Amino acid sequence: MGDRVRRISLVAAACLAAAGCASQPSFLQGARLEEPAVKQQCVPFARQESGLPIYGDAWTWWEQAAGRYARAKRPKTGAVMVLDDYAGAFRAHLAVVRAIVGPRAIRVDQANWLDDGNIYLGDPVYDVSPANDWSLVRVFDLATGAWGSHIYHVEGFIGPGRARRSGQPAVSN
Repeated sequence: MGDRVRRISLVAAACLAAAGCASQPSFLQGARLEEPAVKQQCVPFARQESGLPIYGDAWTWWEQAAGRYARAKRPKTGAVMVLDDYAGAFRAHLAVVRAIVGPRAIRVDQANWLDDGNIYLGDPVYDVSPANDWSLVRVFDLATGAWGSHIYHVEGFIGPGRARRSGQPAVSN
């Protein structure tokens, strides 16, 4: 009987330890999903959060920023990430870089991810491009609690700041 009680105790202890490990992973610390009373769209949300006065559909932002705002192929805190071909031609998505976590990981604030109208704060994004050049990313889905299966193409990052003066490249690495 002593062996049986000991085994049950060990199983119970293992379950408790696993439950402790099942709490929110560190890469999600501070990330949250908000369901606003009025559903949000990514364009006005990105404009408000970044301070970039660009208007029009998300797929037009990259070209509209040319010569006006800094454009880069790598993220910077405060920049607007432009995911092009988000849901077909002439569809894009915008998210604002909240933090650089590492060479292949950032956190973004965004609205209307996957057309749900919600606000996602501190949402993890991971660079999955073979060359580590931020051309392809995977986004964590806070609604499902899992990494999304789709890989998105990144047009680039707009801002923060103005484009360089003439004679200097507007796109940097």
